[in-house]
Amino acid sequence: MPVRHFRNCLPAALFALALAGCQSLNSGGLAVSTAPAEISGSAASAIAGDMVSRLSEQIGPGKVTVALKLDSSPFGQALEASLQAWGYAVVTDQATDDKTKLVALAYSVEPYEGQVLVRLSTSSFEIGRAYSVTVAGAVPASPLSVMQRG
Repeated sequence: MPVRHFRNCLPAALFALALAGCQSLNSGGLAVSTAPAEISGSAASAIAGDMVSRLSEQIGPGKVTVALKLDSSPFGQALEASLQAWGYAVVTDQATDDKTKLVALAYSVEPYEGQVLVRLSTSSFEIGRAYSVTVAGAVPASPLSVMQRG
């Protein structure tokens, strides 16, 4: 019984370690946005849609402009489209006026043992979740992890 319990907790523990270990920071204190190009468009869209819905729980729906640090992956494109569909203004490298409330956002998508670990990072919090990727899309494989920055 204890071994089974350990095996059930192992994915969550590994995910927490991945979140804690991903400290490759650049200017602004956010991780560099990265996602593998192998993730299909349908999986990227499903993951981005779920993560943006969870992001909106933290920052409010469509109330801010998101400064997105992009790469050229399907996930980066899906994330930008999902943010816009949720009503967020998205800037990637455009200048904004001082009155615009900006939330800098970076992401990380890492394959791990047949799943992908996804993290969205801002200066005040990070959210993360594991997903099982299928041909048709992706489904959450873990609860949402939220880490507040002090």
